[in-house]
Amino acid sequence: MKLLRKYGISLVLLVLFLPCLQAQQEAMYTHYMYNTLGINPAYAGSRDALTVTALHRSQWVGFEGAPVTQTVTAHSPVRGDAVNLGLSFINDKIGPIRTTALFVDYAFRVQLTQRSKLAFGLKVGFNNYNFNLNELTLGNIGDGAFNLASSEFSPNVGFGVYYSTDNFYAGVSTPKLFNNSYVGEQLLSGVEVSKEQKHYYLIAGGLIPLTNDIKLKPTSFVKITEGAPVEVDVTGTVLFYDKFSLGLMYRTGDAVGALIGYHITEQFSAGYSFDWSWVNETGKYNSGSHEIVLRYDFMFGDQSRIRSPRYFCTF
Repeated sequence: MKLLRKYGISLVLLVLFLPCLQAQQEAMYTHYMYNTLGINPAYAGSRDALTVTALHRSQWVGFEGAPVTQTVTAHSPVRGDAVNLGLSFINDKIGPIRTTALFVDYAFRVQLTQRSKLAFGLKVGFNNYNFNLNELTLGNIGDGAFNLASSEFSPNVGFGVYYSTDNFYAGVSTPKLFNNSYVGEQLLSGVEVSKEQKHYYLIAGGLIPLTNDIKLKPTSFVKITEGAPVEVDVTGTVLFYDKFSLGLMYRTGDAVGALIGYHITEQFSAGYSFDWSWVNETGKYNSGSHEIVLRYDFMFGDQSRIRSPRYFCTF
């Protein structure tokens, strides 16, 4: 216990990033249903408008070195269903390690029936992996093993499929197909600093009208990667008067949470969520996680084809 108190967050972070653990590495989102482009490139253009979404997540507040994530996405149809483009930016920091990603998304949509579409998406871009172990607070000042900093770029590609109707959607994707290794200088007798792992995502959701003015929107998000337990987010959101929403979330093995959203105007929406890691030991050492999401639709050209409200895109 004395050794653990002495090194504190330093030891925890080293364990987290040793590649032998093969743990999930991608940023976590409670608003996964409103940040879909970051998960699945086939979602690009699905709102039939130029949609810009910004999200900030502060995870495990009060825990030193805890993850902090910002994402900005923009996407729009360019040429009917044939060309839909998007741009995804992610900045994720945990302790001394920062990952910045920039990806271009492309989706091709096929009209299956009058009210259903199937889209195929491609994601192309790069990651910048930056770590600086000098930021760690050490019990043994001047330890040469921690005098290490590096910044590396690596390209990657991803793929996704997205099916949608007026009252249901489902998608499967893997945003990064390459298992890039980040070596730089060597750490702790030749162990690689980090290695990316492929993540497989499944998303689904439905719309259940309860009354004319109240609707239930159940959604789910399944995350699969080698060497880590399958993680499932299940969320139930109640939408009132197509304007205001309240929801509850459960994440297997990790957390429960609550969500609130509001349509400020037809084009501008805002949402907030709080989740608490009560399921595991982490919850004893932090004050929960906070997430804020903002979205704006720029509507151009023929707006008659834009459905309002768009139930799987609205808070």
